[in-house]
Amino acid sequence: MIGPDGEQIGVMSAQEAQQRAYDEDLDLIKISPKANPPVCKIMDYGKFKYEQQKKEKEAKKKQHVVETKEIRLSPNVEIHDMKTKANNARKFLEKGDKVKVTLRFRGREMAHISSNATVLDDFAELLEDIAEITKKPKLEGRNMTMFMEKKR
Repeated sequence: MIGPDGEQIGVMSAQEAQQRAYDEDLDLIKISPKANPPVCKIMDYGKFKYEQQKKEKEAKKKQHVVETKEIRLSPNVEIHDMKTKANNARKFLEKGDKVKVTLRFRGREMAHISSNATVLDDFAELLEDIAEITKKPKLEGRNMTMFMEKKR
């Protein structure tokens, strides 16, 4: 049993502890019910819940949500344009986000998929110092996609 000021009171029956909490106009809360004997504390339950919510909200502020950003390429992309897109991907990766690189095939480009798949390899090569491929290039309909993540 722990008192409202944080001092240890000692072992007592549940009825006695409940009566003591009632006398002080506070609530009796089980801190660790699996302990033998269970540990209880006399405190204001409303204040306790409010403090818990405050701590959870503060913890939520500090965590970073990983997003997936998409970079779209075409099979006949010029090297300068690819470097610009790679720089954008680099910024996303440095922020801690994942990058989905999509190579779109349109019209007759579908006939030359195997020769144009090297575009994704070239793109990955531009970012090999900072990123690693988590999902290899895969053809899904008219798009070939691969996922990249920052190296650990």
